[in-house]
Amino acid sequence: MKTSVMWFRRDLRLEDNTALQHALSAGFPVLPLFIFDREILDGLSRNDPRVSFIYHHIREIDRRLRSLGSSLLVMQGHPVHAWKEILRKYEVTGVHLNKDYEPYALERDKRIESMLKERGIPLYRFKDQVIFEEDEVVKNDGEPYTVFTPFKRKWLEHFHGIKQSPDSGLDADNFLSVNHPFPELSELGFSHSAQRVPPYDLSVVRQYASFRDFPAADATSHLSPHLRFGTVSIRKIIAGLDSENETFLSELIWREFFMQILFHFPHVVNQNFHVKYNGIAWRNNEQEFTRWCNGETGYPLVDAGMRQLNETGIMHNRVRMVTASFLCKHLLVDWRWGEAYFAGKLLDYELSSNNGNWQWAAGTGCDAAPYFRIFNPHEQLKKFDRNLEYVHRWVPEYSTNSAIRPMVDHKTARARALKVYKAGIENYLPDSAEK
Repeated sequence: MKTSVMWFRRDLRLEDNTALQHALSAGFPVLPLFIFDREILDGLSRNDPRVSFIYHHIREIDRRLRSLGSSLLVMQGHPVHAWKEILRKYEVTGVHLNKDYEPYALERDKRIESMLKERGIPLYRFKDQVIFEEDEVVKNDGEPYTVFTPFKRKWLEHFHGIKQSPDSGLDADNFLSVNHPFPELSELGFSHSAQRVPPYDLSVVRQYASFRDFPAADATSHLSPHLRFGTVSIRKIIAGLDSENETFLSELIWREFFMQILFHFPHVVNQNFHVKYNGIAWRNNEQEFTRWCNGETGYPLVDAGMRQLNETGIMHNRVRMVTASFLCKHLLVDWRWGEAYFAGKLLDYELSSNNGNWQWAAGTGCDAAPYFRIFNPHEQLKKFDRNLEYVHRWVPEYSTNSAIRPMVDHKTARARALKVYKAGIENYLPDSAEK
């Protein structure tokens, strides 16, 4: 039987799913597909909570599909090998997917498209995980923005000029009648994680601007992992906001800003956005880095954040800025070390945002905090956790004889960072490829 294939990736839902809607209206029964990509999975721990989260949601998709007389085909392996197997078993008339803008995903999809093209099978890509993509919000000369404020201004101009309404319909009659076995998580080489991705909560949005900087309040939406894996539509989220939610909307626009930075400047994955910072002489002391990872720096707000991250996979955004700044500027550890550590721990890890925010904290990125802006962890603690509620929750030994002494003096570290950054900029000589 001829079939259209809907390839789920970062869009783990049936409602308001752009590619799925197009697949269901393409005229052929739809085969729903999800591939556990070993290129990604092989680098993760056996009990990675993000894999558990993905598994839970595709199992829910499969449950709903079975109520419609269909099921989800779940495969594992390299996507090219998986697709070769699919094409041997099915007469595929077209493949529908929602776009992913990360470098690995772009290369993977290019390879799959080439393989399909050899067989005369079209691949249809759709915008789904963002409101605006690629070249939709650019300068008047077509160049991408590298500063957030004008990007946001143009984003809002475009947004107010279009109708944004999530599609809640689902043509359930057009799925392929199949009964695929659903694998156990252990068959994929993973076990269920004790860490859980919390449900998102938009009830905090109205007071988000007032409380978002105070980690003890936990007044954040926990929306980011759900947007990362597409368990909810960005269109649905934004459609529920009003004019009083400008600060929250700005955070969603930051997400799209960093996505287009990654798309237009893929070198940021492992290089400084601004090459003038390539001359920084990072100290990269491994023992000091380990103390930072373990939350043993002697700076309570930094330690509380790192311990929260290690135990839960979550860290409050204000604390992320403080911990990142401390690593890069107090310890002079390359931001790439911290970015990689966060990538392995964060439940909401997304390459573009993680990279963009780390380079922001290090001062090396687009629209970054200037290198001479160095957070004072003591002052940040006084300002955002004055009553020590957050610190006492994660650093119970604080204010006791067991408290860890600061591993570096703030004033000394600040002076050292300014000296090293300034020298790095002054002494940097671009190579021929950068001239």
